[in-house]
Amino acid sequence: MQNPFLEPYDTPHGTVPFNKIRLCDYEPALREGMRQEDEEIKAITENPEAPTFANTLLALEHAGKLLDRVTTVMFNLMSSETCDELDAIAEKMMPELSEHGNNINLNEKLFQRVKTVYEERDKLTLTAEERRLLEKTYDGFVRNGANLNDTDKVTFRKITMELSNLTLRFSQNHLKETNSYEMLLTDPEQLKGLPESAVEAAAHTAKEKGKEGWIITLQAPSYVPFMKYSAIRDLRKQLYMAYNTQCTHENGQNNIEIVKQLVNLRMEVAQLLGFSDYADYVLRKRMAENSGHVYHLLDQLLDAYTPAALKEVEEIRTLARKTEGESFELMPWDFSYYAEKLKNEKFNLDEEALRPYFELSRVEKGVFGLATRLYGITFKENKDIPVYHPDVKAYEVFDKDGSYLAVLYTDFHPREGKRSGAWMTSYKEQWIDDNGHNSRPHVSVTMNFTKPTAEKPALLTFSEVNTFLHEFGHALHGMFANTRFQCMSGTNVYWDFVELPSQIMENFAIEKDFLNTFACHYQTDGAIPADLLQRIVDASNFNVAYACLRQVSFGLLDMAWYTRQTPFEGDVRSYEREAWKRAQVLPQVEDTCMSVQFGHIMSGGYSAGYYSYKWAEVLDADAFSVFKEKGIFNTEVAQSFRDNILSKGGTEHPMVLYKRFRGQEPTIDALLKRNGIK
Repeated sequence: MQNPFLEPYDTPHGTVPFNKIRLCDYEPALREGMRQEDEEIKAITENPEAPTFANTLLALEHAGKLLDRVTTVMFNLMSSETCDELDAIAEKMMPELSEHGNNINLNEKLFQRVKTVYEERDKLTLTAEERRLLEKTYDGFVRNGANLNDTDKVTFRKITMELSNLTLRFSQNHLKETNSYEMLLTDPEQLKGLPESAVEAAAHTAKEKGKEGWIITLQAPSYVPFMKYSAIRDLRKQLYMAYNTQCTHENGQNNIEIVKQLVNLRMEVAQLLGFSDYADYVLRKRMAENSGHVYHLLDQLLDAYTPAALKEVEEIRTLARKTEGESFELMPWDFSYYAEKLKNEKFNLDEEALRPYFELSRVEKGVFGLATRLYGITFKENKDIPVYHPDVKAYEVFDKDGSYLAVLYTDFHPREGKRSGAWMTSYKEQWIDDNGHNSRPHVSVTMNFTKPTAEKPALLTFSEVNTFLHEFGHALHGMFANTRFQCMSGTNVYWDFVELPSQIMENFAIEKDFLNTFACHYQTDGAIPADLLQRIVDASNFNVAYACLRQVSFGLLDMAWYTRQTPFEGDVRSYEREAWKRAQVLPQVEDTCMSVQFGHIMSGGYSAGYYSYKWAEVLDADAFSVFKEKGIFNTEVAQSFRDNILSKGGTEHPMVLYKRFRGQEPTIDALLKRNGIK
């Protein structure tokens, strides 16, 4: 049988033929992809002509298309629809893929050609985008060891290969731990306090697993409502401890030693390249530039939000003691439960009361409709586009002039082969070929929303609506990409800039004029009542300081791991507790550990970069103030945001792009005002 990866994709818009790809296709396609890229690199290095931008930089940018095609599908599916066999293929091939990448990055003849063009850059007539590609490529080689001596290159190869294996194992272990846990409830009394939606979902899960009763899992749509509503404190504690001790147990999924190895190897590789620590290595290519600027932001936030956070926690503690007695100690497994009670008391706002107004298909229409109103784009489902799971839908996206813009995949519900959380990714980036043809992107938004049951459709919580808007913002960044080079299109920007397009969309969640476009009761079609709308707006800053400190604590933990300049040999849990204690406003619980399941900073792209969420929040609050001033649906403001931010990718420095849209550099003031701190 033919290998679908090795044939032209005979599908609408050349989308991935998921329906034809078999597990046995990956390994031969990966090997052929590496072989082809080796030939393409050889053609560059053995070119007898003097190095030029065209015969070296452009040729390199065009190399490796087949390998990129295969690895994109494999790594995306390892997050959204994996299985033991696919994991095993990845584990087998990762060392070879890592070695292949090193062979390119450490190819002296190739680097010398790139360096020759780079050193002539001021004499060349390059466009701004071409110059950016040249600088990015040269920097990429240097940051991947091209200037190292032969001995250090051997060390570099060894470290990077180990890192690729360890990050894979880290994420596989976490997925297995999450999937293996279930809390089976058999007594209706154990359901006390849980809303009907949570009970139905737990019964549905039990039925799927062939068991009697109700099953609570560590997946967000199960875990979050249980912690928020369960009146049985012992069960809340049991679930909390299960969640927060994942990957610490004496089994094959323990990540404690892997964390030590990851942080030590990253420190080692950074120092090998001449940086003081891994954060120094990472931040040279970020808006923040250095650790000092990151800590300045985190310290600013700590100073501004800690007093309010302490008041928020004290208010919740007071309510809990009113209920449980003066000696009651508020623990982390109590926080969501009593916070929800306080929110109801203060605002008469129960998230469960909102669910009927947020039926998933209507929310989807509302979010798509927002993009239509702002940017004029439209969405049309195309069932001829293959998908990788029956839950997934594929949409053609058309620009305001009716031309084809992109393909968008949506994947909303949890399942065993899918990791937790929510993310946007690309199955194909955008670029413009040498003939001027604009090759449009295929992007995906993947989430873990509350599933439909036999009795009800998927009804989202308000925070899930927020998540949808966030990931859809990333998708717009991908879909509006309009750059010449693939490596700079869409979300290929500085990491602390990538969250601006996503977080700015979250601002719409508390805008009445937006909510009124779709928030109708799924049974009666009745519009969301005006007083309920107002309560959503009034409650939007509830516990905002606590939430801020939580994010700051993650940023502090991340920086503590990656500003180290000596190997870590200590106790991971103790180090973690010390690292983030300045931002903790609840008791820290013995045995719990975040680092061992913190995929963002251990196996994702946020190592020395978790601060980016707060950095981008400063940007998004400042940027959204323009929409607030001119009108939240103002198409001129939206077009400016598209032209100056969303379509530009990484073709210019992000601060240049931001100032072009905003007219000035951002300040923290807009965020403090939005959160009611200032």
